Amino acid sequence: MRQFDVPEIDYDRYTNRQLAAVPLAVLAVALAVVIGWWVFTGAPATLGIDFAGGTELTIETTDDRSTIEGAFNEEVENIRTTGTSNQYILEFRSDDAEGIEQQAEADLTPANGNDDVVQEASTFSASFGGDNQRTALYGIVIAFVGMGTLAFALFRTFVPSIAIVISAFSDIVIPVAVMNVLGIPLSLGTVAGLLMLIGYSVDSDILLNNHVLRRSGDFYESTYRAMQTGVTMTVTSMSAMAVLTVVAYIFGIGILWQIGLVLVVGLLADLMNTYMLNLSLLRWYKFEGINR
Repeated sequence: MRQFDVPEIDYDRYTNRQLAAVPLAVLAVALAVVIGWWVFTGAPATLGIDFAGGTELTIETTDDRSTIEGAFNEEVENIRTTGTSNQYILEFRSDDAEGIEQQAEADLTPANGNDDVVQEASTFSASFGGDNQRTALYGIVIAFVGMGTLAFALFRTFVPSIAIVISAFSDIVIPVAVMNVLGIPLSLGTVAGLLMLIGYSVDSDILLNNHVLRRSGDFYESTYRAMQTGVTMTVTSMSAMAVLTVVAYIFGIGILWQIGLVLVVGLLADLMNTYMLNLSLLRWYKFEGINR
């Protein structure tokens, strides 16, 4: 893999507090958004029907979006195109799939030569959504426990290991806050994206810690070598996810552009957390904490 020409940053110009201040401030704002959302809605993010329960309809109609939304007594939580002409996917909080289908057939105009407007219908019960919530939570907790265990097993010291955990935690919280602001629901797909971010975060942080603590050369030389590889990997992944996000959004593939956006935001956060927050903790440990 060809490396980017990463500029050498004069980290000597900044104190550890200055380096850590920006990522910690961003994390504080993100936590405020997530906690506020939790207080007012009962969940850290807007739950999609995967977690809250509801009905999903795939319809084909020549009617426009405003007509579609006005055809139902139930509020349409989400409406997105599928890339197929005149085809839409609608999401409702209600589990009255039969009643919703009847309204669609009665008030909407079929398209593409079909006799029926509704092409497919799925219902997710609240109990099924609750099961999905528990499964997603278990997955995230297990991922964090595994990440922390791996970090402590590799470095066997508190500060470098906790730096990895804090960076990964921030890499998850910031995208969730952005999802809340942009109205992106928490679904099984976006949870998968968040789990992927844990892997990306651990990879870049362990790379930095390993270069600084175990490789030859002084602190800043080791940091620069780690950045050459780490920044190359992260920016390459971020570019690919950005392309995915744009293409999926243009073609109306909702779940893909949502996952792509979560990964882009998370990878941007990872660059900041790895080379500012994690690095400041490592430098403190290397030059001050390790000698105490």
